[in-house]
This record gives sequence, C-alpha cells and structure tokens, in this order.
Amino acid sequence: MWRLLLFFWRMLFFCMIVADVAAAHVRYSIPEEMAMGSIVGNIFQDVGLDVQRLKSGRARIFTEDSSEYIALNLDKGTLEIKQRIDREERCGQVSPCSLHFQIILNNPMELHHVDVEILDINDNAPVFTKREMNFDISESAVKGARFPLDSAKDPDVGSNSLRTYKLSPTDHFKLSILSRPDGTKYAEMILDALLDREMHEQHKLTLTAYDGGDPPKSSSVRINVIVLDANDNAPVFSQSRYKVTVPENSPRGTHITQVSATDADKGVNGEVVYSFSQNSDVASSVFNIQANTGEIHVVGALNYEKVKQYEIDVEATDKGGLRDTCKVLIELVDLNDNAPVISIISLSNPIPEDSPLETTIAMLNIKDLDSGMNGQVKCFISHDLPFKIKPSSLNFYSLVSNDILDRETVPEYNITITAIDEGTPPRSANKTIHLKLSDVNDHAPVFPRTFYSASITENNNPGVPFLAVKASDEDSGNNARLSYFLEDNPLKGMSASAFFTVNAESGEIMAVRSFDYEQTKDFVIHVKAQDGGSPTLSSNVSIHVLIQDQNDNAPQVLYPVQTGGSVLAEMVPRSADVGYLVTKVVAVDVDSGQNAWLSYKVHKATDRALFEVGLHNGEIRTVRQVTDKDAVKQRLTVLVEDNGQPSRSATVIVNVAVADSFPEVLSEFTDFSMHDKEYNDKLTFYLVLALAVVSFLFITCLLLIISVKVYRWRQERLFFKSNGALPVIPYYPPLYADVDGSGTLKQAFSYDVCGTTDSRKSDLKFSRQISQNTLSGDCTRTVPRPKTDLDNLLAEFEGIREKVTVQNWSLYCGLRVLAVK
Repeated sequence: MWRLLLFFWRMLFFCMIVADVAAAHVRYSIPEEMAMGSIVGNIFQDVGLDVQRLKSGRARIFTEDSSEYIALNLDKGTLEIKQRIDREERCGQVSPCSLHFQIILNNPMELHHVDVEILDINDNAPVFTKREMNFDISESAVKGARFPLDSAKDPDVGSNSLRTYKLSPTDHFKLSILSRPDGTKYAEMILDALLDREMHEQHKLTLTAYDGGDPPKSSSVRINVIVLDANDNAPVFSQSRYKVTVPENSPRGTHITQVSATDADKGVNGEVVYSFSQNSDVASSVFNIQANTGEIHVVGALNYEKVKQYEIDVEATDKGGLRDTCKVLIELVDLNDNAPVISIISLSNPIPEDSPLETTIAMLNIKDLDSGMNGQVKCFISHDLPFKIKPSSLNFYSLVSNDILDRETVPEYNITITAIDEGTPPRSANKTIHLKLSDVNDHAPVFPRTFYSASITENNNPGVPFLAVKASDEDSGNNARLSYFLEDNPLKGMSASAFFTVNAESGEIMAVRSFDYEQTKDFVIHVKAQDGGSPTLSSNVSIHVLIQDQNDNAPQVLYPVQTGGSVLAEMVPRSADVGYLVTKVVAVDVDSGQNAWLSYKVHKATDRALFEVGLHNGEIRTVRQVTDKDAVKQRLTVLVEDNGQPSRSATVIVNVAVADSFPEVLSEFTDFSMHDKEYNDKLTFYLVLALAVVSFLFITCLLLIISVKVYRWRQERLFFKSNGALPVIPYYPPLYADVDGSGTLKQAFSYDVCGTTDSRKSDLKFSRQISQNTLSGDCTRTVPRPKTDLDNLLAEFEGIREKVTVQNWSLYCGLRVLAVK
C-alpha cells in the first residue's frame, strides 16, 4: 500500500516540474489519466512572461494535431488539462509519448515551443485475445517440441508493460519466454515429457501473463492439449525468417512473397496448411495468405506514414496437428504521396505602408507527412514581390517585408506561397495571401499648375467666385481630404483677407469688395491646400489677379479751362488761311485701353462751315478762308467721347473772336458776358423756386411730426401721472436730436455754405470750432444755435454726399442755407 502512495506522490511531483526552459522551448512531464483542470505548469514564469503580456498578445495554443489536450489559462498563466489523456490511445507502444504544441503571441509576434511528455501508469493488465487455446499434439511428439502460444497484449510501456509468463502445471510441458526485436515478450510451450494418449488423452494447463507494475497486474488463459495418435514429423519451413519490401499504396491483390514448408510424413499427415498465427491479427487485416500455396497478397491499404513495417507469424500445420512457424518481415517503402500542407497560424492584414524592413506579416506552418527526402520541404515566393520567406524553427516560417512599401504605387498584393518537397516526382502546395496596405499621410497636396492667372472686371459684385483651384492628393481617406485657405499675407498695405476669401471645401476664390481699376490694377495672392492627415501636409499656389478696366469715367477737359464768371475767347485774324490752328482741346480719360481712346467732334457751332476739330488730336482749325462776312463772335461746342461700351462724353465751349484788332474783340466780349449773365439769372431763378418749394414741404412735414410727438408725450405724461408712482420719461423719437444737443454734430461747429447758379461750383465746408458770437458775411455764415431736426437730416445727407448727383447737390446747398437762416 505504501508503494502505491509513493507512486502517486511521484506523479504529482512530476506534474509541477519544468524540465527545461531554454531558447523558448519548455518541456513538462505529467502522468496519464490526470483529471480535467489539473495544472501542467506555470508557462508565464517558465518563459519569462507576465500575465498581462499573455493577454495583450492574445496568447493561444497552436498544434498540428486535431486533438487538443492542453488548454491555456490566460488569467493565471498556467497550462491545464483540457481532456483526459490516455497514453495508450494516444501513442500506443510508441515511447516516449509526447504532446507537441506552440504558444503564439502577437504584437510583437512570439513563438514558444512546448513539449509535454505523457508518463505511463500501470492502468492496463495483460490481456489474451482468446479465453482458451487448443492444441492437438500427437503422442509421437518428441521431447523438446515447441508450441508457440498466443501472446498477451499490454498497452502499457516501459516497466508497466508485459514482463513474464507462468505456466502451470509443468508435468509434461515447460515454458520458454523469448523476446522479439522490438523488445516485446512472447512464450513458447516446450514438450518436456513424452505424451501417452492412453494415459492422458487431454491436458489442461493455465498460462498467466504478468506486467512489471508495482503491484503487478496479470491475466490468464486456459490451454487445452489433446493428444493425437502418432504423427511423427512436423512441417519445417525452408526459412525461419522471410524479409520483403513493398511500396506503400500498393493496390489490393499485389503479390508480396510466398512461404514454403515441407513435411516428411506421407499421406494426410504430410499435407501442410498455411495460416497467420493469432499474434498477427493486425497484419491479417492488411495481408492475406493462401492456405494451400503460402502466397501472401495485399488486401488492405498500405500507408507508410501510419505503419512502417509489419512482422507476421506464419504457421504451417499438417493434418496430424504438428506445426512449425516462421516470421515474415514486410517493410514498406515510402513514396512521395503527400503534398506539403501550408497553414497560416498568424496574419497581420492590413499593414501600414511605412512599415520598416523585416516587419513580420504572417507566421506559417508547413509540414509534409512523408519521410526522408520526400518530407524535405522548400518554401518560396515570387522574387518580384517586396517580401521574403524566413525560416524561424522546424516547420515554421515567417513572411517578412523585404523592401520599401508604397500604397500609392501598389495598394495591395497577392502573395502566393509555394511549398515543394524534394521527392521524385516532387509535390507542391500553394497558399495565397491577399495583403492590403493601409494609408499613411506621406504625400502633400499637389496643384496641377504652379501659377494661376485670373481677371476681375472692376466695380465687381463681392461674393461672386471668379476662379476655382483644385489640388489632388495621392493618399486616401482623411489623408486625402483637402481644405483650402488663403495665405493672409500683406497686400497693398492691408491683409489679403480684406480683399479675397476662399471656400475651404470647393477652392472657389471670391472677392470681398468691389475694385477700382484706376486705384489697383492687379494682386498676387497665395492659396494653401491642406490635407486632413496627422500631421497635416500642405502646398501653396500663386494666383495673379488682374483687374479689368470698365468705362466708368467720362473724359475730363483740361484745356480750355471753363470758368463761371468770365468769358475767354480765342482770336482768329480775318486774314487766316485754310487750316489755321485756332486752339487745341486737351482732354484725358483715367480709364485705360479703348476706354481711354478719345475722339473729338463739333457738337454745336455758330458756323459749322468755318471750323473743324481733329478727330483724334482735338485741334480746332479753319476749313476755309475767313471773310468779312463772318461774325466776330463764334461759339463752338466740342464733344469729347471715349471708345468704351457704352461710351462716355464731355463737352467744352470754345469762344472764338474773328477780328483783326483788340477793341473789336472787347466789344464782342461784352456781348458774351451779357449773354452769360442772362443765362445765369434764369438758372438762379429756377434754383430759388425749387428751394422754396422743398423748404415749404419740409417745414410742413416737420411741424406735423412735432405736433404728433407733442400729443403723444402729453398722453404718456397723463398716463404716468394717473399711476402716481412712475417717473415722467420724455420721449425722443428716433433719428431726431434731443434738446441737450446730443445729435450727430456738435453745436460748436460752424457750417460754410456757398451756393452758385452753376451747381458744379457749389461747395460746403466744415470750419473749425468757434464761439457763439462769431458771424460771417457773403456766401458763408456762422450761426450759433441749438441742434435741430433739420441738422440731423443734413447730417444724413452729408453721409451720402459722394453718391448724390449734381442736381441733388444744388438742393443740398439750398437746405444748408435754410438751416443757417
């Protein structure tokens, strides 16, 4: 009993022992039949890892066998029994019996080999295939005749396997225990005393088989010996041992060999029958022997990878029951009948395009069930791919990067892995990995052009796109999502954003203000395209924006100068010839191009037949000889017109005196002045009349508004007084000044107004601050007074002064005079 306890303690001790930890190769030894959940070993301590590494690396077990007996506990970092292990079922008679598997971790990839040896326990007793054995032995059998006995089978190995046999009783027979080449024991019964049928027609013996366990286990079989009448000679084989080689996968019916035995007896006792002994029950399912001829044929499937050789015991028995045995050793020859098998046990897909060299992409397991050269495998991929196969350990390979990867050049690869053995003929297998590259922001946006040119017509409408820029990015996803920005560089003394803006999504460029060609003729701006990667990449493009001229300016006459109070005249002697240069009209146009091309023509003239104007130079010349009949006073109205569409024009009046002496010109000059005076008097009358009408309407509206406001104020005051507790709040209408003078202009300013009959000469100036006692004469008057609603109206009119027409300006001057009064 104490030996049994000691044995189990030893088994438990072996379960916890780590045999070896070196170079990521761990060995354990455990007894068979351990309960589920039993601990095999602490793997994270034995390979130098911690539990967090097992979890983060998604540790798992990979085994080439379909059965998994061992499980990995990630929480504890231990190997545990997943299902009951029967060593005999797993390995049979193979020793040592081991489980081989690998523990694989990712990020980074690691591979640890684990071998678990299954130790045998004496859990099986020797077993005979039959309950009894029967022998017919002639009484003439000689002493020393040998009779093979059926062997017992014990699935255990080592010291627990079959060790010995015991025969009882031993009056006529004794037992001989022999060993086969593989070490297994078998027994033969030897006739130790002559048989006498007349005394004992039958002998009953017991054969007991014992194993080497502690305590040993045993099994018995009954042997019945029937004594026959005399048959003096037993069959004898020509060879005690036959050896033959057969290729695996030989078809059924293939002839293997032929055994032959002879019997010296005559007649029925000399007829020999061949058969497989009871020890060859496995071989009998694969081979068959002809009972009469001794020919052995194939009747089952031969597979070198499962069984490499067969040892068959053949018996030759005559009719008298005498027999002889021989052994037939059949060795199978391996054929290259298995192609390599490629298994992908780990794969990283996709991988970043900026992955460094030697980055592990996949881990492969390649095996070939054949042996020798037929099982030697070479693994390779196409040389055109930026990858290579690198062996890591026995039957394991790594697929690693071997060159720089660029997703924009090749976004994905079909990697065909080829494994070929060295058999004849060789067999191969292929496995294709579809590998994709993930994008990295390694390309900046690119504009199709480095410089753009665009044009905008002056007086443009703000907010209207005039150009759209578009960049491209070879990356994908967010790395290719582009946004456009205006580089806010100084432009004409201001920020670029004060002139232009860019739509961030479409790249459309718009002006934020209206341009004047006469002030600015071009701009150079810079637009940046920026992707959405991390970090972001960008590129710039320059845009030359040209302002196109519009015909928005009328010609301006520089000479002759038009004055309001005096009349200037050009004098032409009566002796002037044809083509006499009277004067030259000089005009300019601030526009450009054809908008500034000026042409001159006579619009009105006292005598059209006397003068002409040069179409392009504005020179006024005589077209005929001056005569005494020609009037002294000549008036020409010259029209200056540009070439724009539509064209703009200006007129100038040229007075010409045709006379030979100055007194004659002076008398005519007086007539010119009187005519101008009459014209100015009429203009002044109409202006005063217009001012009077406007003033009357304005004062009427003002009185009406004031009456309404006073009425409302009194109603509110009565309402507040009726409540008693609320304060009286004066009401100030919008856009009108209060009595404290907090309007748009201060009281202490004076207004200088000068109105003339020529509305283009009217002027208004804001003078310096003055005291309330200052007065001014003539056309300018300084009036100290409180701020009124009229002042507020004039202030608003002042704000749009640049936009009013000449006629409205005359009205404005009249209002200003009225305000002063």
